[in-house]
Amino acid sequence: MWLVVGLGNPGDEYAATRHNAGFMLVERMARAWGVPLRGRLFRARTGVARRGEEDVLLVLPKTYMNRSGLAARAAMAGKGIPPERLVVVYDDLDIPLGEIRVRKKGRPGTHKGMISVVGETRTDEFPRIRVGIGPLPGGRDAADYVLEPFKRDERLSLEKSLEAAGEALELILDGAIDRAMTRFNRHRAMAR
Repeated sequence: MWLVVGLGNPGDEYAATRHNAGFMLVERMARAWGVPLRGRLFRARTGVARRGEEDVLLVLPKTYMNRSGLAARAAMAGKGIPPERLVVVYDDLDIPLGEIRVRKKGRPGTHKGMISVVGETRTDEFPRIRVGIGPLPGGRDAADYVLEPFKRDERLSLEKSLEAAGEALELILDGAIDRAMTRFNRHRAMAR
């Protein structure tokens, strides 16, 4: 079984905000796979998709962003899922809107949701997909900016990000994370 955790905040007031890009991707995959997300297990909305011979547990924590790790840890413990079978999807201000990055593992940086996941699971040895929501406009406070909804003229770029993130997730679940990294991380390498 795979575990896919989208980071974000529960509630309608946060649904369309930049900080909920992780939620948006998991909700998109749930629709594509015909899986309802219900709120009964692991302090989260969850659903199980069947993909080939494997199940994929989709998780949207109800613990709010800064405590996302509680739901991730509960799901891992409840289903006996090892860290290498956990994929976390979250927003990243350091990546331009319309792009994503894929990593096999790594430190959480300053993202409070990822700090919680790494702290609660006691590991950073799990794949992640970072959905670009940047750059942060000059003079703006990051905490306020990420809690704003995407603007109308940003929605096409957001759609591009979510489509790419869905493709990357499919590759990771197929055991082809290196291919996902080669495909989706190339923009940064080309910019250097």
